Amino acid sequence: MIHLESDYNNGAHEAVLRHIVETNGERTQSYGDDLFSEHARQLIREVCEAPDAQIWFLAGGTQTNATIIDCVLQPFEGVLCPETAHINVHEAGAVEATGHKVIALPPHEGKLDAGELRAWLAAFFADDTAEHMVRPGLVYTTFPTELGTLYTAAELKALHDVCREYGLLLYVDGARLAYGLAAGSDVTLPLLARLTDIFYIGGTKCGALCGEAVVFPGGNAPSHMLSRIKRHGALLAKSRVVGVQFEALFTDGLYMDIGRHAVDLAVRLRQFFVGSLGYRPYIDSPTNQQFFVIPNNDLERLRQSVGFEVWCPVDDTHSACRFVTSWATTAQEIEEMERLLAPLTLQHTNY
Repeated sequence: MIHLESDYNNGAHEAVLRHIVETNGERTQSYGDDLFSEHARQLIREVCEAPDAQIWFLAGGTQTNATIIDCVLQPFEGVLCPETAHINVHEAGAVEATGHKVIALPPHEGKLDAGELRAWLAAFFADDTAEHMVRPGLVYTTFPTELGTLYTAAELKALHDVCREYGLLLYVDGARLAYGLAAGSDVTLPLLARLTDIFYIGGTKCGALCGEAVVFPGGNAPSHMLSRIKRHGALLAKSRVVGVQFEALFTDGLYMDIGRHAVDLAVRLRQFFVGSLGYRPYIDSPTNQQFFVIPNNDLERLRQSVGFEVWCPVDDTHSACRFVTSWATTAQEIEEMERLLAPLTLQHTNY
């Protein structure tokens, strides 16, 4: 069985594990004051070209989103996001549980349109009853999106400009950031640092056992962040466990290498599914998440060889399915998948 269900169905990159073992016997301070975490922060500041950045290490994506959004918003403020956003669909109401409304706007292949965002904000603030409504305080989006699509630098700049115009913060969820950066986009870490108020660098899905690095690139975090994070139950006593992993990920370009490896294999996977099996893409994703429209009659035969996720129905006889590569996927696994699925090319015709 070739497992392509997700990019977090594995352990950690060998270099990350090795660094954990190598540093295991050293005594350090707790709560993020250890030398490993501080070195990791410095490595991230350098690669982001953001010398004043404030950085915190948290355990996972949902915890990070709920904690950070609550920390930066006023009690009466909400967060704007695409309807397909992770915080709106797959986080079990975690943000709402902190008391902040999630306000969903129409997605365009998973992305927000800056023009539509500006029009929504203009209408909101023109309403004489706006003071009685949940006030928008932050715009949330992801890079890559939940559909594997990417913002261009121009699109991200447009969102940034709208946020500045209306006094909102811009927050980018980078759970799969390594794969987005490696997929041919003109968005870079320094660009993210210039155009966002907050973003996080995903570790859990990008080679770490667990952990995300939250970056306030301008050093503009709210006061007493350690206390705020602890109040949310999100402060790790052994924060070094995440810091050590990010120290490894940002040494010798490993984070970008991880992204390129997964994207290269995703391209090969797409070529086989489209070129050999004749399935059509559900969406044009250049990242490690690949979506195909597959006849329902083929699903069980595919499941005998490959693990994947049925994303959504397309019509009565077809479903959109997601296949995900990661740092842990090997070329040998893709070759084996091609061998196992080759008989489908004899039975399947284009539709």
